[in-house]
Amino acid sequence: MEKIVITKATYLTSAVNKSQYPENSLSEVAFLGRSNVGKSSLINSVANMKSLARVSAEPGKTRTINFYEFGLKKEEERKSFCMVDLPGYGYAKIGRESRKVWAKFTEEYLLTQERLAFLCLLIDIRHDPTTLDIGMFNFLTEHNIPVLIVATKSDKLSKNAAKKQLCRISDILNVDESSVLPFSSMKKDGRDELLTVIWESLNQGE
Repeated sequence: MEKIVITKATYLTSAVNKSQYPENSLSEVAFLGRSNVGKSSLINSVANMKSLARVSAEPGKTRTINFYEFGLKKEEERKSFCMVDLPGYGYAKIGRESRKVWAKFTEEYLLTQERLAFLCLLIDIRHDPTTLDIGMFNFLTEHNIPVLIVATKSDKLSKNAAKKQLCRISDILNVDESSVLPFSSMKKDGRDELLTVIWESLNQGE
């Protein structure tokens, strides 16, 4: 089977409100999760670049909605889409007022962006979904936003332990296990599978 190849991965812009979103018609795939869950590392892994998205040792550094344009190629067919990095949630050291502001513009994006094809909710595979994770998942499903659960840092567990945690995550969120994709940014495990989901989603949107 022909692999999906990244032909382009570039930073477009950052935004804190709708007026600052990119002025294009590309479908969007957004990424959301708790602070330090590995969003930036995942984006860099998908792009096959080291520093497209800035990876910080300090959680909570993503304080804007960041847009990236990606190009895909499969055989002779090409597609483009926007990858959207949403601010992480749940970092206690950030002030309450700042958290409220970030939550407001994240919610605005989720509820108003018509070009959103689906959202990847990232959860650290080493831990059960937190109350915040569950609340976010429920919010997304209540608003009919298509969600793929991505279980990050899968290289940190043995295969058996990872399998057990995938079952735990799917049970807690009450989803089919096939709706949870294990992913390792370091080893790029799950990268081809994620690109396939994105490609198929873009096909459905045409």
